[in-house]
Amino acid sequence: MQFRYLNFRLLRHRFRKFAIVGTTALVSSLSTAPAFADPSLPGGATTTQFQDANAFSQPASNLDLEGRMNFSIGNSFFRNPWIAAPATTTARDGLGPLFNTNSCQGCHIKDGRGHPPLPGQAQAVSTLIRLSIPETDSNPRSPSDGVIAEPTYGDQLQDFSVAGVEPEARIQWEYEYSNFEMANGRVVELRKPLIELTHLAYGPMHPDLMISPRVAPAMIGLGLLEAIPAEYILANADAEDTNMDGISGRPNTVWDGINEELVLGRFGWKASKPTVEQQSAAAFFGDIGITSSLSPNESCMPAQTSCVQAPDGGYPEISDELLGLVSFYSSHLAVPARTDAMDPEVVAGEQVFTDVGCAGCHTPNWQTGVGISPALSNQTIYPYTDLLLHDLGEGLADNRPDFDATGQEWRTPPLWGLGKYQTVNGHTQFLHDGRARNALEAILWHDGEAAVAKNEVAQLSEDKLNSLLLFLDSL
Repeated sequence: MQFRYLNFRLLRHRFRKFAIVGTTALVSSLSTAPAFADPSLPGGATTTQFQDANAFSQPASNLDLEGRMNFSIGNSFFRNPWIAAPATTTARDGLGPLFNTNSCQGCHIKDGRGHPPLPGQAQAVSTLIRLSIPETDSNPRSPSDGVIAEPTYGDQLQDFSVAGVEPEARIQWEYEYSNFEMANGRVVELRKPLIELTHLAYGPMHPDLMISPRVAPAMIGLGLLEAIPAEYILANADAEDTNMDGISGRPNTVWDGINEELVLGRFGWKASKPTVEQQSAAAFFGDIGITSSLSPNESCMPAQTSCVQAPDGGYPEISDELLGLVSFYSSHLAVPARTDAMDPEVVAGEQVFTDVGCAGCHTPNWQTGVGISPALSNQTIYPYTDLLLHDLGEGLADNRPDFDATGQEWRTPPLWGLGKYQTVNGHTQFLHDGRARNALEAILWHDGEAAVAKNEVAQLSEDKLNSLLLFLDSL
């Protein structure tokens, strides 16, 4: 069977301009019809009913046959490993020379969350370290760069390499522990990572180095988040807290490398990428060492001569067509249906969620627009995020700005799928660095704009707390 590819070159990667060849008028009209609101179907008509270990790996349920074919091809290039150049497998060569993993699936395990390394583990898997140095008057960042890269190691530490090239460093990961006592008498142990970079292969790092550990997030529902009209998201922003609720969410304004302009950021822990495609290209470049038309040069820094001299996989190492297919796959991964959404105790927990103020940032529902792709259009969705930046206090701060985001600000992460991580990934390690081992620990790390909500949770009776946690586990 010969697959018909989407015309990505002609349409310059833009999902909002997709023309899916062969889509019938009937399927298009069904998938773009306004959807009714059903909280048990968080992805609207795209929602999957799968609840097992593969629940995060299903295509949007309303994709037509042509879309499912392209989803399958993108899935192949998302899952299968890349290899070092030169190789006879030219479609998948060009790994590295420096990298964090050899496939997208290597970090986004089963399309779900990654996890931090175990204490004492020499190399990180599904976790990476962002690097940068402070901006100064004599060293300003350009509008197209969210950070100023560390001069010797770049903006991301890469602890794996191909033969003949030294990996940049090793990551030593330990924890310090503290206790949080709640009003109901429950004592919760919290942990905070302590990270040391050792075995620096290319010399010392800048004395003002800033680092930020990042665990790979889940992939579900990304295209639906991109399909929310920007004006809806911006209408929720309240940078000056004019309504005096203590919450001042604001957008991150980031560089769109395709249209070469500043736009709303949506993806990444600090909302530093505007589209799924540009997030995908950045991950290929930083995580796997694969160049594209959006990131055309190898990630080697000038001082890394063995990296500079290593063979490459041609230019670009992933074509626009294949990058588009991986982006299509990533955009159409379905969100699983909720479990027990109408259970009385779950409903009671949702009311607690609202009453304590969690919904002030974790906005429950949105309506998608038209034009990203037929399957994603006009859907009522329940991601529980506002896609805005919020100051969460010093405890969670990485002290590393990124575009407009300060060192204490983070994008509100979506909560859909929260109760499926144990089934899919075998763990419940949350927040940007995986420090929280369950939802309660994640809540208790909140501060800053979320301090009132955190303190309200800390005062809950055991019954109301259990209802809240049951609601979160139903998502």
